[in-house]
Amino acid sequence: MAPKLPTSWAQIPPSFLLPESLLPLITKRGVKYGWTTAPPRSHPERFNQQTAGLPVLSASSTAALARKDFTLPLRTGALGIKKGMTALYDPETGVRTPCTVVQLDRVQVVAHKTREKNGYYAVQVGAGWKHPSNVTRPELGHYEKSQVAPKRHMAEFRVKNESGLLDVGRSIGAEWFIEGQFVDARANSRGMGFAGGMKKWGWSGQPASHGNSKNHRTMGSAGASQGSGSRVHPGKRMAGRMGNHQVTIQNVKVLKVDAEKGLVLLNGCIAGPDGCVVKIQDAIKKPWPKVASIPALLEEVKEPAKVAATAA
Repeated sequence: MAPKLPTSWAQIPPSFLLPESLLPLITKRGVKYGWTTAPPRSHPERFNQQTAGLPVLSASSTAALARKDFTLPLRTGALGIKKGMTALYDPETGVRTPCTVVQLDRVQVVAHKTREKNGYYAVQVGAGWKHPSNVTRPELGHYEKSQVAPKRHMAEFRVKNESGLLDVGRSIGAEWFIEGQFVDARANSRGMGFAGGMKKWGWSGQPASHGNSKNHRTMGSAGASQGSGSRVHPGKRMAGRMGNHQVTIQNVKVLKVDAEKGLVLLNGCIAGPDGCVVKIQDAIKKPWPKVASIPALLEEVKEPAKVAATAA
């Protein structure tokens, strides 16, 4: 049903019979009642005003990559296996520093993604070994194309530009990281299963006495019955599955590197149980490590493998 217009509108002649001085008044009055004969007002440059001294916004992929120049690492990362925790002692001061041991096991570059084909630059890294009978045929074709043995774990590390793309099949050892640099360690936290609210959210619980019967560890009220729509608001803390989430520890210092055994010792603790997969990459909030060029560094990494093969 069409809206009923006020009686005063019946006395107003059509707009083409009115003088131009009264047209703005008619237009404003029409907007008040939800309709108007004026064309819609558009402000395409409302948030892109060059007079404000701000850079011109653009929705192109080139502009999006340019905005991420300072948020993407220059080098790829590596996959490691968490072996456990230990401690290092300073021989001069005797200070004990807890650390996490991460082992790099047969880490190789499986593939890389380019901006022309995929829209961004990334390096696909694999670690470990998997029996070919336990690998699907499409995955076997992917590994055969790269001339790399099947990997048990695989991950993708985004890089800034094409200079961070490594050759397919290259090995990444513990020498990829330098003692004293900072990295970001990412792993899945330990899964706790279905946990109550007190364990999951740290609630203090309800009273132990004074009339409380069998509700000492329960949640209690889920929300008000009036004023909030008689509903449970999104995000209400309740009992549920706890853990098994990806956790990133930023600015972790590399305390020691053992190239022979492929071990990297990181300061402090890292999320996840022993045996979990850890993604290690240069810290995004710290200055980039001062390392040699990527081809020269990889040649140094491959030298120990050549010596070992010759000795065998």
